[in-house]
Amino acid sequence: MIPTVETPHALAADEVCARLSADADRGLSAHEAEARLREAGPNRLRQQKPRSIAQILGHQLKSVIIWLLAAAVVFSFVIGDMVEAAAILLVLVLNTAIGFWTEYRAARSMEALIHFGEVRTRVRRDGSDRMIDARDVVPGDLVVLEAGDVVTADLRLIEAAGLTCDESVLTGESGAVTKSTHPLDGKPALGDRVNMAFKGTAVTRGTGLGVVVATGMATELGHITGLALEAESGVSPLEVRLEQLGRRLIWLTLVLAGAMIAAGIARGHDIGTMIQTGVALAVAAIPEGLPVVATLTLARGMWRMARRNALITRLSSVETLGATTLILTDKTGTLTENRMSVERYLLADGDQPFPSEGPAGTTLGLALRIGALCTSAELDGDGEKGAGDPMELALLRAAREARVDVADPDPTTQHAFDPTHRMMATVHAVEAGYLFAVKGAPEALLPLCTRVAGADGPGRLTAEDREEWVERASRAAQAGFRNLALATKTTGSGSDEPYDDLTLVGIACLSDPLRAEIPGAIEACRSAGIDVIMVTGDHADTAARIAADAGIAAADAPVLGGDELDGFDPATAADETRDLLRRTHVFARIAPATKLALVAFYQDEGQVVAMTGDGVNDAPALKKADIGIAMGQRGTQVAQEAAHMVLRDDDFTTIIEAVRQGRIIFANIRKFVVYLMSCNLSEVAIVGLAVAIGLPTPLLPLQILFLNLVTDVFPAFALGLGKGDGREMQRPPRDPDEAIMAGPQWWRVGLLGLSLTLATLGAFGFALFGLDVPAPAAVTVAFLTLAAGQLWNVFNVRATDTTAWRNDIVANPYVWGALALCLALVGGAVSIPLLSDVLRLPFPGWTGLLCAGAFSIVPLIIGQAAIAIGRGREG
Repeated sequence: MIPTVETPHALAADEVCARLSADADRGLSAHEAEARLREAGPNRLRQQKPRSIAQILGHQLKSVIIWLLAAAVVFSFVIGDMVEAAAILLVLVLNTAIGFWTEYRAARSMEALIHFGEVRTRVRRDGSDRMIDARDVVPGDLVVLEAGDVVTADLRLIEAAGLTCDESVLTGESGAVTKSTHPLDGKPALGDRVNMAFKGTAVTRGTGLGVVVATGMATELGHITGLALEAESGVSPLEVRLEQLGRRLIWLTLVLAGAMIAAGIARGHDIGTMIQTGVALAVAAIPEGLPVVATLTLARGMWRMARRNALITRLSSVETLGATTLILTDKTGTLTENRMSVERYLLADGDQPFPSEGPAGTTLGLALRIGALCTSAELDGDGEKGAGDPMELALLRAAREARVDVADPDPTTQHAFDPTHRMMATVHAVEAGYLFAVKGAPEALLPLCTRVAGADGPGRLTAEDREEWVERASRAAQAGFRNLALATKTTGSGSDEPYDDLTLVGIACLSDPLRAEIPGAIEACRSAGIDVIMVTGDHADTAARIAADAGIAAADAPVLGGDELDGFDPATAADETRDLLRRTHVFARIAPATKLALVAFYQDEGQVVAMTGDGVNDAPALKKADIGIAMGQRGTQVAQEAAHMVLRDDDFTTIIEAVRQGRIIFANIRKFVVYLMSCNLSEVAIVGLAVAIGLPTPLLPLQILFLNLVTDVFPAFALGLGKGDGREMQRPPRDPDEAIMAGPQWWRVGLLGLSLTLATLGAFGFALFGLDVPAPAAVTVAFLTLAAGQLWNVFNVRATDTTAWRNDIVANPYVWGALALCLALVGGAVSIPLLSDVLRLPFPGWTGLLCAGAFSIVPLIIGQAAIAIGRGREG
């Protein structure tokens, strides 16, 4: 049995080694390491099983409408109607193929986590260092760390010489974490366990040695992986609504078909004929084009968003964006640039904002020079990127921007950053002797300074002066800045003690700057009725400052820390806790499990939650949220593959555009559903009423299917391509529980369906009894009347606050193209002999054509009159 250590950060390093039966000098023996590997297993993360092709295909067949159509196919084959069966089957294949293709590239959430284990690492075994595959690391191994290494297991540090690690992918904190080896009291947060190095993080500076305390899924990264694998990705609101609509249609179809068959048999009609008519009624009731048009509309929205740098990984997520009521946003790399920058310098003669003109020869110039000299980081040629600690890189950029000359020789001596004393120093040979450049935490460096640099030269630094400097640094820290004190001295020997008798130059105040576009984006969210909440792993004061600058919360708004939410469970939370969460807009030091709990809490509150993030720690919440939004440039691959949407430009404003597109798509879906349902209702009513009053059947099953494929699908798809009226983001989000078909929509469906029914039956009766047209030709008149009436009906689904001539439907070129195509196809159904024979549509004569044309205008007139009368009733 491999020994374990529950809280390695709380124990001394030698005690951890003892409990793990590990030699702190020689490491494990090769034999012991092999035995532990057999017992513990490979040091790799569990992989989520990829969705198979069969699973993706199965997802396309879950719609109840698809099931009902499949049943119609089977029934048509049974009764020998092969043409109708083939036609319905074609619809099924088309819809399935489109859905399969668009979802084939869906996120395989946690596969990317495996890459963290696909590296090699240096371990010490049998007293010598060797490189091994990371998957072969075992508990008790000694791992040697150097700058640039990826940590491959959770380590309790034994040695740390200037060691810093970038843990932003785990904690969300910007900036490297300085490591030490001393035991820690209490239960510090993950980001405060400075004597630990965690799997998946990167060494940015220094060297270290650590003993492995956890591998694979037992690591902190493994825990996050487990959370992400277990987090359930909810069904999108659109899928729920379409499913509800489909179930209603099934019951409606069964009831109508049963009633019609019973009525026909009661009137003495042949049972077989009635069953076939029942099939016609079922085909009429089912909007075969609904799944196809919905899929194509969403796919079109997905492609449109991709052109705007928003990549959608799940088709139904396109519409869900439009229902978003709450965005939970990370700070680092999402609201901020994930790049430290110098904001100001605290100097003896006052606070000096930066950048500032002409620092040469001034105290500011000296501060810039000391900050640039006292570093182990390096900038690249253009200064945008570099290697080293982000704060040191920021000081180098500041000096370069101010054109400060730092062309001194390389340091003769470098005193690496000491995490215990929290200072570092470099020594440079200059004409006057040796220049010591020193920087460190203000509270550590100020007591060592005896003088302070000023415009008139160095002056004496008194105890009262030090207290004033401490207060100035404290105010800067409360404003969210990270502070570095800068000091210097010049002596005749480079071997002098670096940390005594120093001259204080100033204090550099650094921040991770807010993206310039964020305040405008937050305001746009508010205008659209979307609330924004910051959830970050960073410090509370930094989070509060960024939130205030972004406009997320007031400067004095409360910040809720992760320790206050430790163990938070929405299911058991007290009422006062829930009330506190409803009032809080800034959460700091939040662990991955708490992020998951917060997403679940807001979803329980009825919110449609969008979650933004870029780190490994965000993956579980991204997957759980209704819309998980990952950053494409700075985001980890893990976050991107767990998300529903990836921002290629990392621009928060892209989310606003995506929400706008989502709202447009829902409005378009509602339009074409009203259009389809009114057309299909008319077909049901036409067949049902004709049978009920003893008329011949005015429409045959194959004719109805032809209409559903032609006059339904193309105009409906054209409606789905509408670009909106430009007022989408001036309206509040719709109620998340609001159905696609609410009361006003059903009223409109009923009115439009009834007008189409009366017009078609009127044309059929007039042709049959008024014009003495033969029954087969009268069926053609009914067919043409309904076809044309349905095409004109597309203009009846415009918004009630628009005019007949100025609305997004009239302005939609796809609508006009669809009408032209459909008219040509309907004309071909009557004029092309082969097609007219299959559909049983003989030419009705010119009088029949005039009759169909005249009656087809009636529904358009009724629909437009109803909109004018009921203006303002529906929006």
